[in-house]
Amino acid sequence: MKLQIINGPNLNLLGKREKSIYGDLSFEPFFDSLRDQFPQIQLEYFQNNSEGAIIDKIHEIGYEYDGIIINAGAYTHTSLAIADAIAAVTTPVVEVHISNVHAREAYRHHSFLAKNCVGVIAGFGLNSYKLAIESFIPEGTQ
Repeated sequence: MKLQIINGPNLNLLGKREKSIYGDLSFEPFFDSLRDQFPQIQLEYFQNNSEGAIIDKIHEIGYEYDGIIINAGAYTHTSLAIADAIAAVTTPVVEVHISNVHAREAYRHHSFLAKNCVGVIAGFGLNSYKLAIESFIPEGTQ
């Protein structure tokens, strides 16, 4: 199984920014721990602050991978273009958020991406990514 994690804007600052919301661990060591926890899965990671680069990555892998896990950051609430890219590809996508977006500012309560995703996971810290990976593993094979 081949899964791609895509992180959007400002997620390169995990471990440095707003630690009370996002924690104090940067994504790279967490990603290494995911690879250790799921050795049977080929996990890849891409982060970019640019909407166009995220769309290009979805287009690049969206017909070949078994799944995409996306945390589009603030683009979740603003990007029709990323939502359209997700709708255009055949690879299933799970939207993730580190924080519980529904317990935050009202503008974070709406996702343009969600209707084109197979599921949304929010509020479990970095473990939201782990839950998303587990959602792609067929029952009985974990």
